[in-house]
Amino acid sequence: MHGSDTDKQIFFYEHEFYVFSNFSSFTIEWKNKLYMTSEHAYHSEKFEDINLKEQIRNARSAHDALKLAQSNKGKYRADWDTIKLKVMKEILRVKVEQHPYVKKKLTESGDKEIIEDSWRDSYWGWGPNKDGENHLGKLWMEVREEFKN
Repeated sequence: MHGSDTDKQIFFYEHEFYVFSNFSSFTIEWKNKLYMTSEHAYHSEKFEDINLKEQIRNARSAHDALKLAQSNKGKYRADWDTIKLKVMKEILRVKVEQHPYVKKKLTESGDKEIIEDSWRDSYWGWGPNKDGENHLGKLWMEVREEFKN
């Protein structure tokens, strides 16, 4: 269970800053192609295989893009671990540049700490014990600083 969920109820209403999620429905143009979400763009960058990149780009949902990338983990580009944070930051920057609403919400976040409230992911979010690395939140705060200046 997560958040306010109980054994009889699931609460699915989005938080005010859902736009920061890579699963949020904001199409982005990335490298001259349209991607349904920033999640699609991010996972496509894990590969050099053009056909696999296109399969991910055309996945029906962010979840499907994620699963397709995970099922091909053995084919990740050799430098992926060294460039993934840079790639994600570039994608977030593009998302802000292409969507005035995302930029508005980023501005409205002021100087508050941005945390990916993921109970599953201790790398991108703060994880099950709320002590994770929160890289996605940190990248959003870096992008916010860039747009302030």
